[in-house]
Amino acid sequence: MATTGNHALVYGASGISGWAIVNAILNEYPSKETFSKVSALVNRPLTREMALWPDDPRLQIVSGIDLLKGSQEELNAKIKEKVSDVENVSQVYFYSYKQDDDNDRECQTNEAMLERSVTAIETLSSKLSYVVLPSGTKIYGCQMLDKFPFANDLPLKETLPPIPEPYLSQLFYYNQIDCLKRISKGKKWSWCEVRPDNIIGFVPNNNAYCLAQTLALYLSLYKFVEGEGAKCPFPGNEKSWVNKYNESPQDMVAHFSIYASLHPDKTASQSFNVGGEEDSWSGKWPVICEYFGLKGTGPEENSPQPGAYIASHRKEWDELEKTKKLKAGSVDSDIVHPGFQYFIMTMFDFDRQMSMEASRKIGYTEEIKTPETWKVAFDRMKKAKVIP
Repeated sequence: MATTGNHALVYGASGISGWAIVNAILNEYPSKETFSKVSALVNRPLTREMALWPDDPRLQIVSGIDLLKGSQEELNAKIKEKVSDVENVSQVYFYSYKQDDDNDRECQTNEAMLERSVTAIETLSSKLSYVVLPSGTKIYGCQMLDKFPFANDLPLKETLPPIPEPYLSQLFYYNQIDCLKRISKGKKWSWCEVRPDNIIGFVPNNNAYCLAQTLALYLSLYKFVEGEGAKCPFPGNEKSWVNKYNESPQDMVAHFSIYASLHPDKTASQSFNVGGEEDSWSGKWPVICEYFGLKGTGPEENSPQPGAYIASHRKEWDELEKTKKLKAGSVDSDIVHPGFQYFIMTMFDFDRQMSMEASRKIGYTEEIKTPETWKVAFDRMKKAKVIP
């Protein structure tokens, strides 16, 4: 069967979702014939081996393009020079993000980055047909914690109104969605927005928002220090132990994004929740701990916190890293600051489950269960020598 000639371009391809999109395409999702090329744009240099991607002639990895540098013309020229076959790019998956503590600046920067990136491809390729933009459950105000506005509107649906001010103006997702609405007007290409909750998966480079890696490092070390079969209490509180939500397996986020981009007639200009089964930590924690040969139990008054535990057993970690020939530097990244893990496992202590009705309606029916979600992520980390 002849290939369709689709050329996927993934901005931010070393992140938790970008990585998974490249991986899914190279592993022949939805079929071997769907894509003839995938261009993975990364910020920091990355080898295919380090990324654990299959050896496939369809892949090109491109680093060294600063999406915010220079004029639009200069960016276009840089992309044209570095991305071979750019004139045939048909799908753009935009997973680049620049964090900034100043909300206004973060909104402006991320909107500019999106507009410049899409404009470049639109200018260079007459084949552009679709752009996928990720957001997340912050769009429902989960970061507002006790002010969470939709506690009485569960499960969360994509039709809910925007969150109240001042939170609305502080969230760059809205800027990016407005940007796509504006720049796609009257064009041949369409777009959609994909809304995962916390994404569980593997990253080839460290990432501050990779909960699975934080827990994998912690539980590997915990077993090394406390021994096989040791009891490991949940590092959250009684409320976060039982609240319900849907985690988003990275493969599901990738598969849905690809599916949406190949069915523009069903998905254009829409938003879609993407997540696995509805679950709580009380259901997941024992399963996660079991992978490491530990007995996961409920929260206790002084349950160890992953970041603090790693910091106080640093000598043992170095020993484990050396004896098991692990990849150096995993615990020296942002991971020693346990902010993100604490936020997800302790502060997010309210129900926030999402409705998957919209994605089901357009024919996306894949289900990935909790145990498989975590096992796949941990297996990839083992293969990458992040954990023993």
